[in-house]
Amino acid sequence: MGVLEDLADELAKDTIANAAKLGDEDDVIRAVAKKLGTSSTTMEEAFMTSIRVRLAERRARAFLTKQIEQGFLEKDTGPQLMDDGH
Repeated sequence: MGVLEDLADELAKDTIANAAKLGDEDDVIRAVAKKLGTSSTTMEEAFMTSIRVRLAERRARAFLTKQIEQGFLEKDTGPQLMDDGH
């Protein structure tokens, strides 16, 4: 990653890690993004991309952990892979 992405991702990690201490996670993320946007919309976009990726990974990991604990995979949880080569 480049400097922009590295800085944005580090800020995203710190924001997510500290959001619970500061209040509502969504409000904290929006406030940080807004502050970034006042000086660099490019940095704001990179920050929000990192936030989305990290939160999506967290949700998916929680889902996987739950499935492992239950010993099965829930059916119809998302898009199906096609096995006809497409």
